[in-house]
Amino acid sequence: MTGGAVPDPFAGHPDWALDPPRSIVPTPANMSGKLRGRRVLIGLPGHGWRADLRADEKVVQGSRTYVPVMVESEWYRAEAEQTEVFAPLVPIERVWVEEFGIAGAFPADLGLASRLVSLDEPPRKEPVAALDAGTITGRRVVQMREDGSERRDLRGVTELHTNEIGDVCARVAAELDWYRWAGSGKAPKTLEVRANLLWVE
Repeated sequence: MTGGAVPDPFAGHPDWALDPPRSIVPTPANMSGKLRGRRVLIGLPGHGWRADLRADEKVVQGSRTYVPVMVESEWYRAEAEQTEVFAPLVPIERVWVEEFGIAGAFPADLGLASRLVSLDEPPRKEPVAALDAGTITGRRVVQMREDGSERRDLRGVTELHTNEIGDVCARVAAELDWYRWAGSGKAPKTLEVRANLLWVE
């Protein structure tokens, strides 16, 4: 090819206009129901937040309520091996649960102003289209199905590439298999997903 416009790799994909997945809205754990297996964040307003954690059910000791919290890799190991793992008890007022917001259009990007957040609570996380997300390997991703439903608990295992029929896509794996990969060295089963159906959480 000698100059001219670069061909659009998504030309001919009528489903490009699917709605994005729901955003993630952190909610105080004391406002949530059952916590076992839920993704949570911990931290202190004005100080900072720690993510990629899972919770177990609330524990009451004396007059205080705590949430057992562990890193996700330990959660998945405990579930896969049916074993006990250490989970520190975090005061419930320092725990937020990842809830899902409403899918829909995003506000226009207002530059830096749109990125500023309050330090009173963990920030809301809007999904980013895989095309706009930079690298995706190892990141939490959402596959949008043709019917508009979401498939979550996935991790990207490749960057975007062109497959043998010319579709721009990436390969993803179930999060459980992605964590097992680190522990066992056994490569996970992967699924090829077209980039127009893939979002980073």
